[in-house]
Amino acid sequence: MTKITSDSHVHTAFSTDSKEPMEQMLMAAIENGFPSICFTDHMDYNFPVIYNKSSDTEPPFFLDTDAYFIETRRLIPLYPQIKIRTGIELGLKEDAKDKCMELLNLYKFDFVIGSTHLVDNTDPYYDIFWEGTDEKTAIQKFYEATLENAKSGVDFDVYGHIDYITRYTPYMKKLRSSNLFDEDYYISITNNFLDIIEAILKELINSGKGIELNTSGIKYGLHHPHPHEKILKLYKELGGEIITIGSDAHEARHLGFGFDGVPEILKTCGFKYYTEFTNRRPEMLPVS
Repeated sequence: MTKITSDSHVHTAFSTDSKEPMEQMLMAAIENGFPSICFTDHMDYNFPVIYNKSSDTEPPFFLDTDAYFIETRRLIPLYPQIKIRTGIELGLKEDAKDKCMELLNLYKFDFVIGSTHLVDNTDPYYDIFWEGTDEKTAIQKFYEATLENAKSGVDFDVYGHIDYITRYTPYMKKLRSSNLFDEDYYISITNNFLDIIEAILKELINSGKGIELNTSGIKYGLHHPHPHEKILKLYKELGGEIITIGSDAHEARHLGFGFDGVPEILKTCGFKYYTEFTNRRPEMLPVS
């Protein structure tokens, strides 16, 4: 069966939540036998400063885009055996829309991921997001925000980890802290929101955008990628074709994590191809 030949969701020290040098990630990709890699460091405009633990002066999740491109251009001639693609992961929300669109007009990226990291300016990663509300309402608001982001007009290529929120529900976090997993619970918090998830997928398909298969869910002990296979299959049944593969690695040791099982997941969900972007153009690569 075909191997995945590139990691299309990779973070380095240019992201607030990573300390890994870009060159170290690149060397890991070469060791994995990847002929290509795409860096997708975070740019989350207007991210709440309260969450900034890395710096007292710089806003959190703000990408120094010029330095980022300078480093990729420095590395390209040093590592001719691998294709270095320069991407970005944009944190989408209403008050960041104009800045996102301006950034994409200024810089020529190979690939752009759009993601929901904040709902009402709060990240579901933090316990405060879940305080004073019930789980169903909180998850619904996350998907409503994602649907609005999908409609925002920002020119991204794929939507990242659409069911990101499932990783951080209080019950899921409690399970993970004890290295436990509840399959029935996970299925329930997928099934309960399939209507709005379907609306998100239809919006993406109709606007020519795709989704990603993000293996970080497997790394975090969820036993499934983001999004869950049920959502991947629904996307395909609705006519979706564009699907990129990424580990969401923030450390070199996680680059390409779980990729060995990805071709079988894709085939089971009905995909014959996966996608890599260069110069914002998709290339469809066969799964088998």
